[in-house]
Amino acid sequence: MTAAALSHDHAAVRRRRRTTLRTQVAPVVLMLVPALALFTIFVILPMGEAGFYSLFKWNGYGSPEDFVGLRNFELLLRNRTFWSALSNTGLIIAVSVAIQLPLALAMALLLAEKLRGRVAFRMVFFLPYILAEVATGLIWQFLYDGRYGAVALIWSWFGAGSDAPFVLADRTLAMAAVLVLVVWKYFGFHMMIYIAGLQSIPSEIIDAARIDGATPWQIVRRIKIPMLFPTIRLSVFFSVVGALQLFDMVMALTRGGPSNATHSLVTYLYTFGQMRMEIGFGSAVGVVLFLICVTFSIVYRRTLMRGD
Repeated sequence: MTAAALSHDHAAVRRRRRTTLRTQVAPVVLMLVPALALFTIFVILPMGEAGFYSLFKWNGYGSPEDFVGLRNFELLLRNRTFWSALSNTGLIIAVSVAIQLPLALAMALLLAEKLRGRVAFRMVFFLPYILAEVATGLIWQFLYDGRYGAVALIWSWFGAGSDAPFVLADRTLAMAAVLVLVVWKYFGFHMMIYIAGLQSIPSEIIDAARIDGATPWQIVRRIKIPMLFPTIRLSVFFSVVGALQLFDMVMALTRGGPSNATHSLVTYLYTFGQMRMEIGFGSAVGVVLFLICVTFSIVYRRTLMRGD
């Protein structure tokens, strides 16, 4: 075969590849355009606007004109309530990872087995997650009431004749009440994630371990939990990101009170930014929250979830 013929064949192959690539890529690009347009309008542009407004002292009316540079960030870092909200968010993350997720894993290990009534138990434990966050906060606000709620009833059983405490009015108890609610509300969601992960473990591995004489605890410790690590890492990621974004349930339960003791980062943003018409300051809080979320997501995914 001559050089000219070889060159012609290579050119034909390249043309066919370009044609195939166009026919495969063009539909994908067309399908991505609406999603990218929506993502740009509702995510990218608001993020850019928040960064722009954070450089101004602005109440939300008219065009921002009072440029203050990084003054809003300086005021934010000097604000005690912001650090309290940040520590509360860190506390929610710690309780979620240290209590909520182990509890969800333990329940998943029990309910993944072929037990009588396991479907009913799964439904019962998952129901709190289905409830709307605002409705959940309002329901538990009544339960925590020291005069008519469940706290008053339990106090009447075990109290020493004194009046029941108003949990949500006590700075030392209100944050604990929020943490209890967070664990109760979301552990069913993580339990279902773990159950799905357990059901994906090949039954042949479990059967082989039983034939070799492994005890149920050894199967859990040496087979199920190690094979569940990718699911656990995903659950931790959801838990941390959800804690950073916690808002409506706290607003319905405590509104950040008493005396700003139970603010999360997002309720702090809403209360000190939107409610007080300090849009520039609130935008600065939003930028800080965005940077925290993005930094955590990138570091976590590139370190712990790289191979998942």
